[in-house]
Amino acid sequence: MERTLVLIKPDGVCKALVGKVLQEIEGQGFKIVALKMIRLEEKKAKEFYHPHKGKHFFPGLIKFMLAAPSIALVVEGKGVVKKIRKIIGERIPEEAAPETIRGQYASDGRRNIIHGSDSPISAEREIECLFHPEEIYSYKKKDWLESEPG
Repeated sequence: MERTLVLIKPDGVCKALVGKVLQEIEGQGFKIVALKMIRLEEKKAKEFYHPHKGKHFFPGLIKFMLAAPSIALVVEGKGVVKKIRKIIGERIPEEAAPETIRGQYASDGRRNIIHGSDSPISAEREIECLFHPEEIYSYKKKDWLESEPG
């Protein structure tokens, strides 16, 4: 089953949009197999955004990502990378469809609420950057429904 990394950025956390984003993802039938609140340190932010190193926006992006906590999650499902990108919408809010997360909530191209991996290869790298293997769970719906409550 395919996995992708989703990062609710500091502006999404500060605007109290975490629940809405999670509801949107789960509402599309995807499984959240890992989730945590993180406060990126500069070294980790630079590692995560390494593909953009040297671009004009890189220093501002790093500064923004260090400003407040983010929510990192690993999402699993068939075709999840492409489908999550569709739910998220275009990077610039004015170019995003109104029903997408960015179309509804983003302020601009940097303060755009959410990050989603752009390919399965990027997803693998980003997941490894932010999660240890033991933090990622795998379950079948049937297993959860048949277990005894705690």
